[in-house]
Amino acid sequence: MAEKPQPVRVVYCAVCSLPAEYCEFGPDFEKCKPWLIQNVPDLYPDLTKDSNSKEEDRVTEQLQSTSISASASSAPKHEEVKRLPGGKIKKKDKLEVVIEKVVRNKRKCITTVKGLELFGVKLSDASKKLGKKFATGASVVKGPTEKDQIDVQGDISYDIVEFITETWHDVPETAIFFIEDGRKVPAA
Repeated sequence: MAEKPQPVRVVYCAVCSLPAEYCEFGPDFEKCKPWLIQNVPDLYPDLTKDSNSKEEDRVTEQLQSTSISASASSAPKHEEVKRLPGGKIKKKDKLEVVIEKVVRNKRKCITTVKGLELFGVKLSDASKKLGKKFATGASVVKGPTEKDQIDVQGDISYDIVEFITETWHDVPETAIFFIEDGRKVPAA
């Protein structure tokens, strides 16, 4: 009778969370090397050949400082960098409100307001208030970057800065910008 095939046990790197065989193709191979030398030295024999005792001490010290343990989790956390697939680093959103006027059909235009949600403003409530204040249609839509923004019918850029700062006191006037001719211009 034929033996059942046994499942393969895959060792994952504690640094980059890729299988150990793929660490060299990941974004942080230099950071993975100490972990690989300590946990799977047979996988990358060339890493252990070249290292002398000083290098081993440096590597183990580096591994000790980057190790994940219960004592490290109780210590104050450093600001974590969010990584996207492919090793790209996600940028944090700047606390700013961007107002842009987009011309539609010759005379008609739409004013878009982006970034109000970063100040804790509910976009649905904000669109209702903007629609009532300026007597126009206002709605929350997904922008080209998949983030919600408010589209208001008509050119209301003349009064919108004053309305935003009076209605939502958390939004300072220095954090409001206009996009004019493809450039970001401060509203203040």
